[in-house]
Amino acid sequence: MAGEAVTGRPPLRSRVPLGPRGPLGLLLDPLTWRAAPYLLLSMFWGVAWFVILITGLTVSLSLVVIWVGLPLLVFTMAVWRVGAMLERRLLRLAFGITIPDPYRPRPERGVLRHLGWVLGDPATYKDLGYLFLLLPLGLMEFLASLLLWLCSADLLAQPFLVMAGVHTQITDRLVISTVPAALPWALCGLLLFVITLYVVRGMAWVHGMLAAALLGPDDQAQVRHLRASRARGVDAAEAERRKIERDLHDGAQQRLLAVALDLGRAQAKFDSDPEEARDLLAQAHAGAKAAIAELRDLARGIYPAILTDRGLDAALSALAARAPVRVDVTVDIAVRPPAAVESIAYFIVAESLANIAKHAVATEASVRVGRQGERVVVEIGDNGVGGAWPRPGGGLAGLGDRAATIDGTLSIDSPQGGPTIIRAELPCEW
Repeated sequence: MAGEAVTGRPPLRSRVPLGPRGPLGLLLDPLTWRAAPYLLLSMFWGVAWFVILITGLTVSLSLVVIWVGLPLLVFTMAVWRVGAMLERRLLRLAFGITIPDPYRPRPERGVLRHLGWVLGDPATYKDLGYLFLLLPLGLMEFLASLLLWLCSADLLAQPFLVMAGVHTQITDRLVISTVPAALPWALCGLLLFVITLYVVRGMAWVHGMLAAALLGPDDQAQVRHLRASRARGVDAAEAERRKIERDLHDGAQQRLLAVALDLGRAQAKFDSDPEEARDLLAQAHAGAKAAIAELRDLARGIYPAILTDRGLDAALSALAARAPVRVDVTVDIAVRPPAAVESIAYFIVAESLANIAKHAVATEASVRVGRQGERVVVEIGDNGVGGAWPRPGGGLAGLGDRAATIDGTLSIDSPQGGPTIIRAELPCEW
């Protein structure tokens, strides 16, 4: 990956929903069936991390006195931070929640600075606490899940077992040997199955809350992050204002000044040299048309009228039509998002297509806009040479700052040789 920029705060929900009302809603909710396997397997994940951490910490701390353990300790800390990052991604897949990485900004250079960055960040030790907590928490989740799923499945299967010739002995005197005798047990199994669904969602909710508390940023970190996002947004707006002023001064204003001069010269030549006066009028007319075209392009860059009138699909299709490469546009949003989200999505696509035309050496590109939960997701891809990265002060960094104004994120996946994928996730209240 040539470069990756992530700005803003991921807009997914930060806690596991308890689920829709009613057993049928829980049964049909995909989140229930994504959480169930995680709850069954998290114990083994916890055992693995318990062994890794106990071994790494014991060996490294015992060797610190002879300095050999210090690099091993730093390596162990780096390993558990990577494990915590992976756990956040697993929780997103299993529970549908986003827990943003709470780490302090990484220093640009210096071994000692990087060492202080790892050792002095409180999030590092909260990661350790969560990974140690995974074993007892996962053990309880595993035992509860296994017991409930097996018991409900066994009770529900009783009528079919009887028909297959298998009799279940409950006590010395109680044997399930007929279908009528098995039906009440199957009803109990159905009730236990419903209880299991609720227990699964309850355990997922508790696990998600603990993970958000230990793996997520604290309140002060969120405030710092919000201030940084707002500062980037203000800087991006100021840079955009300066760009508009520069374009007006260097472009349309100069053309209009030339038009005024040509008109003045033509007026002075009306009587003495009518032919030259006509040439000057024609030159002024051409300059006025060029100035109008520049002003139209500038107005389109501020906020295109087609976006207001017809929405993202039409506006992005117009962008694709003007692109020098073939662009496939797909917009799958049933309800129009707020104007701020539409505007940011539009300018992210516009800047990305401009970069593709200038630098990517691509023959085709794609734009995908869709809805995922409470987010608008924008993806721009191309088959170019790759190597894109968010250079400070560059266009891609500016897109990240623009997304940060609404706590959105921008990520760039662009290995050398391509392809390049730019993905923006913008929070949206529908």
